[in-house]
Amino acid sequence: MTSPAPQDLVVTQATPDDWPVVRGWAVDEGWNPGLSDVPAFFAQDPEGFFIGRVDGAPVSAVSVVNFGADYAFLGWYLVRPDLRGHGHGLATWKTALAHAGTRTVGLDGVVAQQDNYRQSGFELAYRTARFVGSAPAAGIPAGVRPARAADLPAVTAYDSACCPADRPRFVAAWLTGAGHRAFVRHDGDRLTGYGVIRPGHDCLRIGPLFADTAEDARALFTALLAEAAGRQVAVDVPGPSTAGVALAEEAGFTPSFETARMYTGPVRDHALERVFGVTTLELG
Repeated sequence: MTSPAPQDLVVTQATPDDWPVVRGWAVDEGWNPGLSDVPAFFAQDPEGFFIGRVDGAPVSAVSVVNFGADYAFLGWYLVRPDLRGHGHGLATWKTALAHAGTRTVGLDGVVAQQDNYRQSGFELAYRTARFVGSAPAAGIPAGVRPARAADLPAVTAYDSACCPADRPRFVAAWLTGAGHRAFVRHDGDRLTGYGVIRPGHDCLRIGPLFADTAEDARALFTALLAEAAGRQVAVDVPGPSTAGVALAEEAGFTPSFETARMYTGPVRDHALERVFGVTTLELG
């Protein structure tokens, strides 16, 4: 897919080799992208990443990753700072959004862009706050253990119940990404939650943190922090999760910035009450 745009901008589908420069822009914006996120992102929908170039040089980017027939997620909406205000972002956005077809599209929008998103048909679902703090020394609580390959079917099913769409390819790659550490919690033979911690540019990031109850979430959160004792950690907590906010605050974490989960239409029912920490603001 190729589209001419303002001032000789050409928008094409991107490859993983194109994405390090985009990740660098995200670092400059203070988004703290994960160091090894990209393979998992492309595993879900390798055709969902777009980059705009002028005279061959990258100047804009956005991803619109499709999850099944009904849902897509938009992220990585970035324009090189010295070339903003020329229409490159909007042209790249329009090309990428066509990839979603008739699907409902979700995004986690920074405050500065939320009015623009509303004008494009996105409506607020809830707000999310990023909490950051130093991980205390801790042990792994009873009932929690590192995830194993044999856990993948149960974790994938659990993840599906917590999200607006199934994402098995993403989950499989996310659990095994370089530097990613995943934990599960069980009540007998039943999975009651899972969480992942991974390296980021500025600090470690937790996501997802999905659990049946606040007790399950606390146990998983403690295990994830045990992987990071003494290091800075960030977790993105949905505003509706008062228990998730309490967990972060009890650990001494403080809010650093806010985003808004927005959708262009209806999404399937899912267990938002189990979401104590968002997986990633780039893919939901």
